[in-house]
Amino acid sequence: MNILMVLTSHDRLGDTGKKTGFWLEEFAAPYYAFLDAGVTITLASPAGGQPPLDPSSDTPDTQTKDTTRFKDDTDAQQHLANTKKLADMKAEDFDSVFYPGGHGPLWDLAVDKDSINLIETFVKQDKPVAFVCHSPAALKNVKIDGEYLVKGKTVTGFTNSEEEAVGLTDVVPFLVEDALKANGGNYQKVADWQSYVVEDGLLITGQNPASSEEAAKRLLARLQH
Repeated sequence: MNILMVLTSHDRLGDTGKKTGFWLEEFAAPYYAFLDAGVTITLASPAGGQPPLDPSSDTPDTQTKDTTRFKDDTDAQQHLANTKKLADMKAEDFDSVFYPGGHGPLWDLAVDKDSINLIETFVKQDKPVAFVCHSPAALKNVKIDGEYLVKGKTVTGFTNSEEEAVGLTDVVPFLVEDALKANGGNYQKVADWQSYVVEDGLLITGQNPASSEEAAKRLLARLQH
């Protein structure tokens, strides 16, 4: 089984002068869920090479069993440091795609033509696509037969109240919850910071960092079904 993981290459948090990127737990938890299931994992990003890590996801209070494992795993670190160029990836080479979050995707993956085209192609090939936390931002401009992919679909993603809690409502280019609703998604959520994953057709979405492992497990179950 082959799964592609797509990470952001964007490292600037608006005009705050602060750094952003991908969220460590949202990469590490799915990575090890896939690895331990014997999946072949390919990592890609728009720019290729080392994707930027959001420093907020690398503080003592954000560490989990998977982030700790990653810090001791030189193979995984090397793998991450050498992501392939997203433009070179073809949906037919993979069984599915998983997008870790972090604030970075709001800026690059939401508008990246290679990413948009890739997601559309996976869906047209009847392959599941999975997103967690801020990465449903990558669905913002994805259409199938002229209609937004999320239209009429039950979806979740980082909530407006969670964005408010981290103090970035006025910094981000758009809010994930609002964007999913604006495109006709049937947006669902639970209490802030609780694990929550929804599946609708080929689309799997998780609400926040706590949902990353469950989103990956749902994707695996779907592929093994």
